[in-house]
Amino acid sequence: MNHAYIVGTFDVAELAFFLFLFFFIALVFYLNKESRREGYPLEDEQTGKIHPGSLFDGDKKSFPLPHGRGTYVPEDVARDDVSVPATQAFRAPGAPWVPTGNPMKDGLGPAAWANRSKYPDLTFDGRPRIVPIANSHELIVSPNDPQLIGWPVMAADKKMVGKVSDIWVDQAEHIIRYLEVETNTGKKVLAPMMVAVVHGNSLIDALLPIVEDKPKFVEIDAITAAQFEDVPAIETPGIITRYEEDRIQAYFGGGYMYATPERAEPWI
Repeated sequence: MNHAYIVGTFDVAELAFFLFLFFFIALVFYLNKESRREGYPLEDEQTGKIHPGSLFDGDKKSFPLPHGRGTYVPEDVARDDVSVPATQAFRAPGAPWVPTGNPMKDGLGPAAWANRSKYPDLTFDGRPRIVPIANSHELIVSPNDPQLIGWPVMAADKKMVGKVSDIWVDQAEHIIRYLEVETNTGKKVLAPMMVAVVHGNSLIDALLPIVEDKPKFVEIDAITAAQFEDVPAIETPGIITRYEEDRIQAYFGGGYMYATPERAEPWI
């Protein structure tokens, strides 16, 4: 009779079992160390104090940036200030924060933004990715679609805040990212295309002459007309940085909760 013993009564089945056991224990240690190199929350939520190290702490992780911009090390980035213009509903980790100022400007809740890099997102060949359509690489709006430039813009309070003065496109994905809105006071701001609704389609009007008098306008229901004056502005004309993108999108996103007092109230 054949026996698969290696030494004494230690056989191949026991060897396979112990190999798997040691592998699994090593895997648990490895995954826990990696979790702390990928943004594991090691700071206290209320005080911002860094928790002491542990057996599972790993080395810093670095990421090479494209286009020769060096290396990014998350741990070397300054932590966000925990002193925010808000108070916790009750003192406990995870308790909601109640704004004490203007949450859309202060960046609270859905209006929060990240301190991203202050340079524009780039295409694979190093060109600014999001630009006015006239500065793009031969991108145009299809003749069968609304051209939008010159169309009036209606805000959440049903007031006409201004008109579309330009279209900003994504040269990598060939889509509209922002509408440039010139307000009635002459200020130009960018509004994310994702919060805009186009009323009055030229193709439908051509197929159905009965609706020729249907009004054509762009509705942006994220914020009110007055709040357009506080939309974060871009620093350099024709260029939008990653930081500015986050600020603008956070402002409009926060409007769905904070633009009017009613939006912050519970539905039920």
